[in-house]
Amino acid sequence: MQNCAEHKALQIDVGSLLRQRLPRLYGWLPRVAVRWVERTIHQDELNELLLAQVAAADAALSHMGIKLNVSGLEHLPQGRRLALVSNHPLGGLDGLALISIMGHYFGPDSIRFMVNDLLMAVEPLRCLFLPVNKYGRQSRTGAGMIENEWAGGRQMLTFPAGLCSRMRPDGSIHDLPWRKSFVTHAVASHRDVVPIYFNARNSGFFYRLAKFRERIGLKFNVEMIYLPSEMLKLRGATLNISIGKPVAWSSLDAAHPAQEAQRLCDMAYALGTTI
Repeated sequence: MQNCAEHKALQIDVGSLLRQRLPRLYGWLPRVAVRWVERTIHQDELNELLLAQVAAADAALSHMGIKLNVSGLEHLPQGRRLALVSNHPLGGLDGLALISIMGHYFGPDSIRFMVNDLLMAVEPLRCLFLPVNKYGRQSRTGAGMIENEWAGGRQMLTFPAGLCSRMRPDGSIHDLPWRKSFVTHAVASHRDVVPIYFNARNSGFFYRLAKFRERIGLKFNVEMIYLPSEMLKLRGATLNISIGKPVAWSSLDAAHPAQEAQRLCDMAYALGTTI
């Protein structure tokens, strides 16, 4: 894999991405629709951020004035392969924070992050990412790459929910159900699992939009278009992160990975009471 420093600064190009991913639809899209998406995701502002030589998570967090308040680093053992699993409240800054924290602790080339394959467009961080197709079948090449990394020596990071947290009927912010695949991978590769909790949230607008979209039966997650805007609203914020103790892979019930995924999710959220 390439060193992250070898990549040139990222430029976000909505038109190019739509042309690559949805070529048939792109031919029918009016330019005004493309410009609306560009404005909604704050393309120009994000490109300004990235052009300021932001080539890694540290620089991006620093540029935005984000501070990380981390507890539980002493729980992370050196010299052991781990699966680091976290709740996913923000959809952007939480990922940058995990890369920064674990990259410093274990070394910049000692981590791999399983992410939505759309994030492979983020070239400065691409060398750290393992693409997962959230909206279709995983390619054989991609699946093989993931299997090889789980069997390898680097630390594996993932948001098991896949999508960022949503608001529950009682008003609490919580992940969608955690997918069981990380449990299966952890057991197969003999990796202890470390639960992590971020005490953070997006704006009320984001959650209300998600609820409205669900109420009218729209399957396309239109609220995701606003995640860049949500990220920019958090300039200067302090993120509180709590790292739990490793859970031995040998204690996991490989025959019931979905139940174990839920148990580990509960353990992560229990860390929130200590922040």
